[in-house]
Amino acid sequence: MMNWNTLLSNRRLGQEHRHAERHDDRTEFKRDYDRLIFSAPFRRMQNKTQVFPLPGSIFVHNRLTHSLEVASVGMSLGNDVAQQLIKKNPDFIDSMVPEIGQIVATACLAHDMGNPPFGHSGEKAIQTFFTEGAGQQLRSQVSGVFWSDITRFDGNANAFRLLTHSFKGRRKGGFAMTYSTLASIVKYPFPSYHASKNKFGFFTSEYDNYLTIANALGIPLLAMGNGHERWARYPLVYLVEAADDICYEIMDLEDAFKLKILSYEETSELMLSFFDETERKHINSRISDEELTDPNEKIQYLRACTIGKLESECVHAFLDNEGTIMKGSFNGSLISRISPTQRDAYKRCTELSRRRIYNSKPVLDVELSGYKIMATLMEHWVEAVLHPERFYSQQLIGRVSSQYDIDAPDLETRLMAVIDFISGMTDVYALDVYQKVCGISLPIV
Repeated sequence: MMNWNTLLSNRRLGQEHRHAERHDDRTEFKRDYDRLIFSAPFRRMQNKTQVFPLPGSIFVHNRLTHSLEVASVGMSLGNDVAQQLIKKNPDFIDSMVPEIGQIVATACLAHDMGNPPFGHSGEKAIQTFFTEGAGQQLRSQVSGVFWSDITRFDGNANAFRLLTHSFKGRRKGGFAMTYSTLASIVKYPFPSYHASKNKFGFFTSEYDNYLTIANALGIPLLAMGNGHERWARYPLVYLVEAADDICYEIMDLEDAFKLKILSYEETSELMLSFFDETERKHINSRISDEELTDPNEKIQYLRACTIGKLESECVHAFLDNEGTIMKGSFNGSLISRISPTQRDAYKRCTELSRRRIYNSKPVLDVELSGYKIMATLMEHWVEAVLHPERFYSQQLIGRVSSQYDIDAPDLETRLMAVIDFISGMTDVYALDVYQKVCGISLPIV
């Protein structure tokens, strides 16, 4: 049984024995938040696709705006849960429980930082380079666990690596985040070689980092049988996941409306379906009282109401299931445990999104282009690290940032350096590099 006093720790990875002098009143968790906000990998998310192509005349969400919105919802979820925990146990007021909202918000900022260019299409391009492309030949040259990592490459595990790995020139422990913040982003607490699908929490190279955090926080290792290693989910992961589930589903509807993929009538009805008849009348009355006549303004108001409703539902779901969550036996997500009306409405949204949004022409075009770009970059740079003595290989290797260990003596480290380099690109930069290595464009001086 996990307990809050052990689960919440402001100890920093890589700085466990270091006492840093402080010159302000920020908590360690607020320092985590600020450290991410001002970091280059976080800033780069403004040029990474969320769902729709990056904006032209109409602004839609990118990874950066999505993460900021998820952090806002995560802060509300965490604060509301903390308030109720303190109400049940007043002694928590003098613990770190009041910081739960800040921890969740920070983890929400970080949750997509490991995603490669072009989202899931980029993930698939990295995976299939090794399972279907030229990378198949490398299977006999690397270890089984490393092969499992690269053929199941996942943005979630890559986020944990980005935050914890000591790249060249970076401090020990990567970003040196607090244990609680790092644990909150590990949605799948097991290594790739124990995953049933292409979803796992950390690469083999970061296994020891996760083990250190899990042991310190009292996250139990569950008995799964068949030699499989799987830890209980850290409780705050459920709140991070809920914030993400709420935002991507509801905000995708708003973006689809802006792009005229969905009509006003379709979008408003989907959002109103989360409410009973009395609540609908109240919402429509407020729209009338506020004199909202512009369809965009109405959809924005409905979106705010819907997010508020789902946030409240997920708080109740967390508190109602706190016992099983703390035992590590809770199954599913908080969204799957909300009341039937909201659950049915959410299901209708996901079904329509799959049918009309994620399979729309603009989205499919980005996925097709993104896959080709990523596959081509993987082919060029993997070939370069396999044959670094060649002239063209040296030209390509010279393009890689010095923080990546592209010149390492062992092949696995060089291959991981390639993946780090390419997955860290923005969509725009990946396209630019693709055009240059393919001879499609030349730099303009």
